[in-house]
Amino acid sequence: MDIKEFLKKHQNKSMLRFITCGSVDDGKSTLIGRILYDSHAVLKDQMKSLEKDSKQHGTTGDAVDLALLVDGLHDERQQGITIDVAYRFFHTNKRKFIIADTPGHEQFTRNMATGSSTAELAVILIDARKGVLTQTKRHSFITTLMGIKKLIIAVNKMDLVDNSEAVFNNIVSDYNNFIEKIDEKLETQFIPISALNGDNVVYRSEHMNWYKGESLLDILENIPVENKYNKDHFRLAVQYVNRPNSEFRGFCGMINSGHIAVGEDIIISPSKKRTKVLELLDCNGAVEKANAPSMITLRCTDEIDISRGDVITKLDSSIAISNYFKANIVWMSENALKPNTNYIFKLRHKETNGFISKINYKTDINTLDKKDTDTINLNDIAFVDIELETEIPIDIYTENTGMGNFIIIDKLSNNTVACGMVSSIYKEKKPKSENITWHDSKVSQIHRSKLKNQNSLMLWFTGLSGAGKSTIANELEKMLYEKGFHTYLLDGDNVRYGLNRDLGFGKDDRSENIRRIAEAAKLMVDAGLIVISAFISPFRKDREMARSIYNKYEFLEVYIDTPIEECSKRDPKGLYKKALSGEIGSFTGISSPYEEPFNPDIIVKTTDRSVESCVNEIFDIIEERIKLG
Repeated sequence: MDIKEFLKKHQNKSMLRFITCGSVDDGKSTLIGRILYDSHAVLKDQMKSLEKDSKQHGTTGDAVDLALLVDGLHDERQQGITIDVAYRFFHTNKRKFIIADTPGHEQFTRNMATGSSTAELAVILIDARKGVLTQTKRHSFITTLMGIKKLIIAVNKMDLVDNSEAVFNNIVSDYNNFIEKIDEKLETQFIPISALNGDNVVYRSEHMNWYKGESLLDILENIPVENKYNKDHFRLAVQYVNRPNSEFRGFCGMINSGHIAVGEDIIISPSKKRTKVLELLDCNGAVEKANAPSMITLRCTDEIDISRGDVITKLDSSIAISNYFKANIVWMSENALKPNTNYIFKLRHKETNGFISKINYKTDINTLDKKDTDTINLNDIAFVDIELETEIPIDIYTENTGMGNFIIIDKLSNNTVACGMVSSIYKEKKPKSENITWHDSKVSQIHRSKLKNQNSLMLWFTGLSGAGKSTIANELEKMLYEKGFHTYLLDGDNVRYGLNRDLGFGKDDRSENIRRIAEAAKLMVDAGLIVISAFISPFRKDREMARSIYNKYEFLEVYIDTPIEECSKRDPKGLYKKALSGEIGSFTGISSPYEEPFNPDIIVKTTDRSVESCVNEIFDIIEERIKLG
């Protein structure tokens, strides 16, 4: 087979990036070596070199030491440990893989965090003789912080415990007791293996007939992996401004998420300048459209100031701009942190000064308890408040990993001292009062939702007056109640009777009305409820503001799409008649604009349809989302 045939055959295979992690001497490097060896991914010259190195550095007697395939550093071979992250590529008939072999020693936790940052799945090794150790827990917690939601727990060295099913089951139970405290929605699979002998690694083992599952490689080949590149929100962080001559000015960078096409409207953050896409170029020349994760050069129709570190988005997928946010951090320096010490914060291609203004707590890895502290030491994992010198465009990490991560750099040594993941963003520079802080309850949203046997959700109905929002919302709540779900309906008129009775109907008051409703509803979602709001909410930026305070899976925008002619015919409250006669000013659709959603999550057209059919349509869409598990 020539190179062209080879490339054609493999170019459409899916790619899986995964890491191996766990405590020291759990057998991570040996496992990867076994996968490579048994899947025939080791070339003949590599094999000869491996046999030679095994005699000099090996720890397996006369047998080939497969760990040396990835432990390539001199110090690693001398000490028999993994120090740095080692990446290996291989492929099978079903899939392509990039493996990151990460160190198990606590001293090199920072290297393990680095390997986790680009992985989609983690293989966590546990020595069958030792069980679940502190470093096992630390690595598991860090992988979840980094956004990895799929874990394969490989209980290794089963041959040294007589391939005991009881030992395996005890480890499964211990690990489950720990991991369910982190996130009940994590996907975990357990497999007993012997990396040294190859049992259940590439091929099923005859020594553990009690295990009925697949081999590790079978699982890796077939496990579904979600595309981490968010398809909905276009993000291009400008890395380089290309100006070869006076006729050309392009902005180079990787599309972090979403897609873009020539002629589309774009907005530059943080300047908020608007323009259109004039031209897109990739390595092969001009293209009409481009998707994540492509490296492109983008040219604009207007000559506006765009610099390295700026972020380009579409008008309908704006990004938050702030200098104050909360984040989870992993401290990587032997020098302890002290709050209010100035550091350099690097977010993608932007560097700015800032400091950690408050340590909310650090996590005890063994118990996952939140502990008060005045400082952070090497390998501590903490939840902190961060203040930057300048406002920057930023996303929440769980919603867009590429736009919600950062590193902290010591200004004197230039060493990276921490990595971080943005958890929540303040739209204002700081809260109104220095003495106000968010209180984390020991009873979480997950606990409240589990008690109610449902996933909490915000259903944000929007549409013209008379479109049918309140009618459909009422009938939907009735259906959910009859099916045993816990709900609350927020209606525009009802809210203005109490909470928002001080607000009028001008543009600013309308925006404040929506802000208060969104914040109040967020508390209800935190309580584990399914919240249905029925408000005109005419302005896109207000609805985007509302969406921004929720997690990705908590919010659905439901557009009740009814033409104004139909709404005017219905006119259930006689408001259109009054607005047309001039009795009501600033009436949406008549004397005040209604901005239709660009990309609502659900569109319900009501003309010539029954309320029942509209409600059934919505329920069919949300049913799987609100069911627990």
